[in-house]
Amino acid sequence: MKNTVSIILPAKNEAESLKKLLPVLRASFPEDEIIVIDDGSTDETKGVCMQNSVKAISHKYSMGNGAAIKSGARAAGGDVLVFMDADGQHDPADIQVLIDKIDEGYDLAVGAREINSHASLARRLGNTLYNRLASLMTGYNIEDLTSGFRAARASHFKQFLYLLPNKFSYPTTSTMAFFRSGFSVAYVPIKVRQREGEAKSHIKIFRDGFRFFVIILKIGALFSPMRFFLPVSAALFLTGLSYYSYTWFSSGRLTNMTAILLLSALFTFLIGIVSEQISALHYKDIEPTTERHEEE
Repeated sequence: MKNTVSIILPAKNEAESLKKLLPVLRASFPEDEIIVIDDGSTDETKGVCMQNSVKAISHKYSMGNGAAIKSGARAAGGDVLVFMDADGQHDPADIQVLIDKIDEGYDLAVGAREINSHASLARRLGNTLYNRLASLMTGYNIEDLTSGFRAARASHFKQFLYLLPNKFSYPTTSTMAFFRSGFSVAYVPIKVRQREGEAKSHIKIFRDGFRFFVIILKIGALFSPMRFFLPVSAALFLTGLSYYSYTWFSSGRLTNMTAILLLSALFTFLIGIVSEQISALHYKDIEPTTERHEEE
């Protein structure tokens, strides 16, 4: 049976871009569900949705991109959820490419932006750094960690809703959750277009760069704890051992600093083991992909 599709667009003051985007989506996917989550907009976003016979869910105030994604996922009835921005950056023609990957048997398909699609050199370098760091944390090749243009099996995505933050890092969390659960992830190269409408990006590279870095570390500690704690423990142990060698040969004694470093290494290692067990609890009830097991 053909999978039903729900296209979910979080929007905040995106009326102008939606006037162009929604008619194209409705013409391209006449039988599929289209949901716009109005995240506290002060423009005509809701009215534009009504004019195009598109389902709209309104937040009383702005709760964040992640909160809008969760509202849309809960309300969606499709077997496959497609998430895309409402600002005109994503080409509706690429939706079918993502859906095709799901039909091939993948659980998550992500639109990976080409390197020249980023607006500035700082964003290109930042996105490359995030991708490499996340790849190190998960042990998988992650081509675009922060892309919000993606399609996922609804049954799997909805299992991770409680993990998703309310702000802008839902792509990061959902990608790592799928990898950690053993679900298959595919990347599809896409080009993003210039942002339309009056709304501007709410992500500032300098203000939010460190925040992204902290988020990746938190997710690494949650989904791959030993990949995070083991290197820290090893660094503390080697530092303590080196310092002990220096003080032993220079003054023939064990210093308090050496003891602190070695104990810190031990405690960090033990915390990593406990965190690994806690992390596993998040995935004990994850349902496997039915289609994959039927084929096997």
